[in-house]
Amino acid sequence: MLETKNYKFWFCTGSQDLYGDECLRNVADHSAKIVAAFNASGKLPYEVVLKPTLISQASIRQTMNDANNDPECAGVITWCHTFSPAKMWILGLKELTKPLCHLHTQFNEEIPYDTIDMDFMNENQSAHGDREYGHIVSRMGIEREIIVGHWANEKVQERIATWMITALGIIESSHIRVCRFGDNMNNVAVTEGDKVEAQIKFGWEIDHYNVNDVVEYVNAVSEADTNALVEEYYSKYKIIDDGRDAAEFRRHVAVQAQQEIGIEKFLVERDYQAVVTHFGMLGGLKQLPGLAIQRLMEKGYGFGAEGDWKTAAMVRLMKLMTANMKDAKGASLMEDYTYNLVPGKEGILQSHMMEVCPSCADGEIGIRVTPLSMGNREDPARLVFTSKTGPGVATSLVDLGNRFRLIINAVDCKKVEKPMPKLPVGTAFWTPQPDFATGCEAWILAGGAHHTAFSYDLTVDQMVAWGNAMGIETIVIDENTNIRDFKKELKLNSVYYR
Repeated sequence: MLETKNYKFWFCTGSQDLYGDECLRNVADHSAKIVAAFNASGKLPYEVVLKPTLISQASIRQTMNDANNDPECAGVITWCHTFSPAKMWILGLKELTKPLCHLHTQFNEEIPYDTIDMDFMNENQSAHGDREYGHIVSRMGIEREIIVGHWANEKVQERIATWMITALGIIESSHIRVCRFGDNMNNVAVTEGDKVEAQIKFGWEIDHYNVNDVVEYVNAVSEADTNALVEEYYSKYKIIDDGRDAAEFRRHVAVQAQQEIGIEKFLVERDYQAVVTHFGMLGGLKQLPGLAIQRLMEKGYGFGAEGDWKTAAMVRLMKLMTANMKDAKGASLMEDYTYNLVPGKEGILQSHMMEVCPSCADGEIGIRVTPLSMGNREDPARLVFTSKTGPGVATSLVDLGNRFRLIINAVDCKKVEKPMPKLPVGTAFWTPQPDFATGCEAWILAGGAHHTAFSYDLTVDQMVAWGNAMGIETIVIDENTNIRDFKKELKLNSVYYR
């Protein structure tokens, strides 16, 4: 489910024919060596493809449109090796729809003091050419990533890798389709939103089905397929029966196995990549999907509870952006549940009724079957665990009526001090940056929701870049946040995004 296209990024070098054929041959040779080094570095998650040197309006326009039409092209990296008159870039840039990175580099790392002459200066003048190019991109108001430094520098390559992940999120956003089983929870404000505007801004398609549409799929799952998946559960997870009858426990688990198979078949047949449920709209389902949803999230589906389609789409986006990331630590729906307010130990216990993704788990994962006070159905099975430690990013996409706002909070995930044996859910525990009080106050000032899309693997800057590419307001809460400046930013944004 997390498989993405075999994406590539095009490397486009700008020049012109003022300095003759030998110069252009050197430009092409230098570009080829840079691209070869990128692909051999092991630092970039996707392949870089060299394109012919661009020396005219026609070649630039054709290349940009070719990039638009190539489904494997996820973005364009531009660099002006020599002076590249910017007016010839206008039409191509105007028509480009793929993410853009401006790599401000040069082939040589050091000035060749003993041999430098005017021929060298004319050929190696990206300090000149990139400023001409950068001016027109700024004048046209085009969103792009600017990366400065020598192409062989590890930090430069790491920044390119980071941008590639954001670019993937920009490209894949328009492929997200959310399936809603039931509507938003009654009287809840923050999970509401303009679905039409979301499709305009993000490309998301958000559709609704009666929950009994999927019940037909669940009921059609064979006993053999259900039992086979139950066996997989029993071999993979620790069984925590809490003294329940073994046969009865297994029957409850089998309901979730049947739901996992049935729901996934429904989503696959209709090409949906994210799903929402609501405990108050369960139709003919025997249990609120818990373990089933957790497993689907682990496979890469987005999820939002109580009809929260915005969080479902954001979780799917995070899954996609980290799909090819080595040693990814996980992403999930989270919900702010309860606080620890002991001085020096402040933090927020994150969880949900059941649906926290086991990709976040640290260590053993168990299955428990316990009552659920909401939904008026039988006791659901769910996976229980504690989550990993380390830095992470929690995001909340909210609809303010006249615009979307993406709130991005850097958080520090920690272990709780003591076990919680009576809590039958997956949990995480974190302290928001810059500190508990400031982080919480800023979140509330910004109108952040109680549901979040959370990732251990993405960064604040990547999520800001995604939001900027979508043309929406982004608000950051991190180590640099102070409330006085934060309030000013919110006021200024209310004018800018009016």
